[in-house]
Parts: sequence; C-alpha cells; structure tokens
Amino acid sequence: MRTATTIEASGHASWRELVDFVCEAEKLGLDVCWVAEAWGSDAPSALGYLAARTERLLLGSGVIQLGTRTPVAVAQTAMTLAHMSDGRFLLGLGASGPQVVEGLHGVPFGRPLRRMRETVEIVRSAFAGEKISHEGREFAIPVPGGEGRPMRLSVPPVDVPVYLASLSPKTLELTGEVADGWLGTSFVPEGSAAYFDHLDAGLARSGRTRADLDVCQGAEVNFARDEAELAAIVDSRKKELAFSLGGMGSGATNFYNNAYSRQGWAGAAAEVRAAWQSGDRAAAARLVTDEMVLATTLIGTEEMVRERLRVWRDTGVTTVRLYPAGDSIAARLETLGRALDLVRAVG
Repeated sequence: MRTATTIEASGHASWRELVDFVCEAEKLGLDVCWVAEAWGSDAPSALGYLAARTERLLLGSGVIQLGTRTPVAVAQTAMTLAHMSDGRFLLGLGASGPQVVEGLHGVPFGRPLRRMRETVEIVRSAFAGEKISHEGREFAIPVPGGEGRPMRLSVPPVDVPVYLASLSPKTLELTGEVADGWLGTSFVPEGSAAYFDHLDAGLARSGRTRADLDVCQGAEVNFARDEAELAAIVDSRKKELAFSLGGMGSGATNFYNNAYSRQGWAGAAAEVRAAWQSGDRAAAARLVTDEMVLATTLIGTEEMVRERLRVWRDTGVTTVRLYPAGDSIAARLETLGRALDLVRAVG
C-alpha cells in the first residue's frame, strides 16, 4: 500500500509547523500529502507553497469543493499546480454538503451528481488542451447566444489524475466510472461491500476493474501502550465521531451518518444524531460504541494496528491515508513514522 496524510492549512498548528511536518514526512518516506479545504483556508495556495518546499511527495487537493469555483477555474488551478510541481499534483474533488456550499458560499447544492460528472468532463477536456465546449444540464460553455466562442487554455496540456471524494451510492458509482482514485472515509473493512458494490458497478460500466482505481482510505492512527491507555484514547475519539454523525452537514443531510448506517450501525447512528441535534453532546458521545471507533480507525497496540493494516490491504485499500495522533508536531511525526514502518512491513 502507498501511504498518505491530510493536513489543514487552517488547523491549530502554525503554518511554519505544518510545512515542517510535511517536509519531515517526505523524509520519512510518505507518498502523498492531501490538503483539505472545507470551511477553512483554501487548498491551492498551500499546495503551491508545498510544491516549492518538497521534491518527491505527491500533492493533492483533498478536496476542492464543487460550487466554490467554475470547472474551468478548477482546471486552471490543477494545471498550474501540476506544472509547478513537475507532475506531482493530484486533483481531488468533492461535492461537500449544503451547509458549506449553500450556507457559506451561497451556491445551490442541488444536483451534485450531475455537477460532478460535468465538472470532470470539462476539466479533462482542458487538461487535454482541447477547445472547451460543453452543453450540459449544469454548465454551458460558451454561454448559448452570447458573444463567446470555444477557447482552449494557454497552459500546456498535462495529465492530472482525478480523485473523487464520495460516500453515497450514486456518487460511488460515478467515481468507479470516471475517476482515477477514490478518496473515502468512514470505512469499515468488514462492511466494505457498502462501498465496493457501487464502485465496482461504475467500474464495470466503463470497462474497468478495481485495479484501475486507487482506493485511498483514511483513518486516525494512534498507538496505545496498554488496555488502560487504549480505553482513554477510544473515549476521546468518541467525541469526534459523535460530531461527524450528528453535527456534520445540515439538519437534513449528513453523508457520514448515512455511511455508518449502511455499514451496520443504522440504529446507533440515528440515536447519536438525535442526541447531538437536541444539544446533548455528552449523551451523543456516550452513544458511540468502542466497536464503532475501533472498526473505522487504526487505534490500538502496535500489534493491533499491524493486524488492522493487513485487513485493510486484503480488503482492497491501495493507499492508506494516515491521520497521526499527537499533541505536537514532533509527536505526530513519531506516530507517523511508526505507522509507515508497519505499512511497509505489511506490504
């Protein structure tokens, strides 16, 4: 398996500390660094800086959200970063959710599946150096009846792998059909059919197999010395998982909750969400079980994490995206280094 991590330029660490973390992670042998955007700092600015500070590391947008830029602006950004990094850029796209797209950017969230398909078609046309002409339900380029004519970007053509962040069945099928990689989360290997059945359906539709798709899955990695420390780590993680199940998205739309529900925790996920939405955050955290935490993370003793990595590999994960725990950059790097050694041992 390849190894990856994700950073947020607007996280608690200073920008200088984050850059040091990425540069040291490259020295440790990390393969890919994704930069998140969400409702914080933009990803492309950070990626451009990191392209100048790194030499080997692949750099990806994890993710650029639909609706925050036009498809051609996405293509311009991706092509610029690909050339700046000597071909090390990966374009990660995601639909996000109505809370961010509508609540923050003021753009309608409706029809994200169609918008994603058309965006991929347009950016791929730009990457190939073609004159950009698109007649779709979401985008019309040039504007019909206007004065514009099809144009091609003056940036030299470049091949940029496209990754889609997807959780729902239809967007998973689209990922299998059109993407080079899948950026997944909330992943339970034992319940992976909830994802892979839809990915495989999309792959079959485009005449491809799983070997043609980079399955990039992420999880927190944290090492416990003994059972007492493990219990404390799991309890701490429950608060974060309760937020994902109850607070992410809008009151009506929570893709993380839906993903856990499809993997066998429909009742628990609904209870957590209800408690969170009622304002009782402590009760929501108490409703998260140990199993829900351990099944979707790489938390445990070194032997537990090693065995879990084997399960991920055998299930079909080709890139493991590690979120190393630690109270400082040094501590996170230590955790990351131990995890990288285990991934190499597992193969």
